[in-house]
Amino acid sequence: MARERFEELVGEALDEVPEELLALMSNVVILVEDDPPPGEDLLGLYEGHALTDRGWDYAGVLPDRILIYRNPILRICDTDEDVIDEVAVTVVHEIAHHFGIDDDRLHELGWG
Repeated sequence: MARERFEELVGEALDEVPEELLALMSNVVILVEDDPPPGEDLLGLYEGHALTDRGWDYAGVLPDRILIYRNPILRICDTDEDVIDEVAVTVVHEIAHHFGIDDDRLHELGWG
C-alpha cells in the first residue's frame, strides 16, 4: 500500500475518534513513519507527556508525538481491510497513551 493511501487511513481513523476526545487532546501531533527505530517491534509509539502527568510546570515544550509505523502494520496484514482495522486500533491505542492509559489497561479494555 502506498504511503499516501496509508496516511489517508490514519486520517480516517482520526475521523472516527469522538469529537469530544479530540477536543481534549493538547499539544500533540500524529505522524506516519515507515519504520520504528532499529531493534524495535512496534506498530505505533507515543512520545511525550501524558495529560495525566502534566503539572503546573508544563509549559514551553515541543508537541508530543504519536507515530504510526506503516511497514510493520503492512507486514502483519493480509488484506486492505486488515490494514484499515489495524490502523484504527493503533491510532486509538496511541491516543489512549496521550490520555494516560497504560498498556495493561488497554489490554483489559480489548485494545491491546
